[in-house]
Amino acid sequence: MDVTTLLAQSPGIMIGGFKIHAYAIIIVCGMISAFFVISALFKRRNMSPDLFLTFFCVCLPVAIITTRLFYCITDGMPISEWFAIDSIRKGGLSIMGGILGGVISVALVCIIKKVNFFRVGDCIVVGLLLAQAIGRWGNFANQEVYGTEITNEALHFFPIGVYINESGNCMQTVTLTFSKLFGFETDITGGTWHYAFFLYESIITLSAAIALFIHAWKNPKKPNGINTALYFAVYGLTRSIMEPLRDSSFILGESIPWSMVTSILLCLGGVGLLIYLLVRNKQKEGAFIGSLNGDPYGITDYIGDYKREIAYYTDINMMCKIYPERYEKKTDAKNKNTSKNEENKTEEIEK
Repeated sequence: MDVTTLLAQSPGIMIGGFKIHAYAIIIVCGMISAFFVISALFKRRNMSPDLFLTFFCVCLPVAIITTRLFYCITDGMPISEWFAIDSIRKGGLSIMGGILGGVISVALVCIIKKVNFFRVGDCIVVGLLLAQAIGRWGNFANQEVYGTEITNEALHFFPIGVYINESGNCMQTVTLTFSKLFGFETDITGGTWHYAFFLYESIITLSAAIALFIHAWKNPKKPNGINTALYFAVYGLTRSIMEPLRDSSFILGESIPWSMVTSILLCLGGVGLLIYLLVRNKQKEGAFIGSLNGDPYGITDYIGDYKREIAYYTDINMMCKIYPERYEKKTDAKNKNTSKNEENKTEEIEK
């Protein structure tokens, strides 16, 4: 198979005869975008960016592995093919597996670091939604995760539908899809139009990411965990609606639709968690949001990557504006942090 044919069937970049698929490139772009968004929110919500790096380095590999595992197990793939190179390059990932792995790994790091899970989660879920919104465009490149065939020719246009070429030629799919959008005529045949569920989910997920980002950026009040609960509720509801409407070839599980079951559980869990957080805050603080009898803020205490890390004043940190006297100048704090690191290393050597 020549390079032109290979790229046409599945777009990507050829480097020395090795093909990097467009799907992989889009997924990586989503990860990079999430990295910067979450890092900014950690700073904004009075946490150290170094702490986020710890979560990123630990949780991302775990989430990638569980994303693959969930797909392989629910799809009934032989164990020998789970992590075989040829099998991996053919695809097979499940966002649900990544969510489960991410929750477990974040919880473990929080336990080890003695950090509030919900305070961290409120930042991470925003980046996760953004990565998922971008990643869905990888499904467009792969001609997958679409709905049933559109029989009404009046709806044969993007973004309502997406053209799926039976020959697997993705470039023809892209050409016809966007030629219809801009009113151009083509002579491409051999495919059918399907509901563009990948796009619907991408738009809903991006909208949710923007809403939760604004909430995390502007609201410092108790209780922590509202963003986390809303993520599970909104994303679980979205997938619960989308899953049964997809083409049957993209539904994981033969006897049990595992993605559907997991989506419903996520939605119910998110709603239950939101109610619990608000009621618990009402009992403890006298109000559903904030506090009537104490500190109203859920992010007052600075959380660093290590216990004695000294916080410094930054324009991005919300609490610096509320309690500026608690934060040192950047240069002074960095010098002290450096000294503390050296002291910690000396203590470890002596032990």
